[in-house]
Amino acid sequence: QVQLVESGGRLVQAGDSLRLSCAGSGRTLSQFTIGWFRQAPGKEREFVAAISRGGSRTKYDDAVKGRFTISRDNGKNMVYLQMDSLKAEDTAVYYCAADRTILTAPISDDRGQYESWGQGTTVTVSS
Repeated sequence: QVQLVESGGRLVQAGDSLRLSCAGSGRTLSQFTIGWFRQAPGKEREFVAAISRGGSRTKYDDAVKGRFTISRDNGKNMVYLQMDSLKAEDTAVYYCAADRTILTAPISDDRGQYESWGQGTTVTVSS
């Protein structure tokens, strides 16, 4: 199993940018599709974005498409979420998660598909 640790969350103003990082250990992240999910207070955890094992394919929720960019550096065992034009509704705890899949598997936006999770990092966007 892979261990995941998120970092980079903090308080920002609406319109600001922020980059979240997800560090993997225990196994190489190149074996996993990596997703970012978020959970706002009183709401269910929801899909944000995910990236295929090699990084050539990505998937985004409509709410963040065009504003967020997911990327990965398998050599560093890292995955990133660049968040631009942040809005108050982006306020949430952000989690990265790993889905061990074959190289050509479709990217899943189902949180039940992801086996390993980090502890989360909090993003607060003030309007």
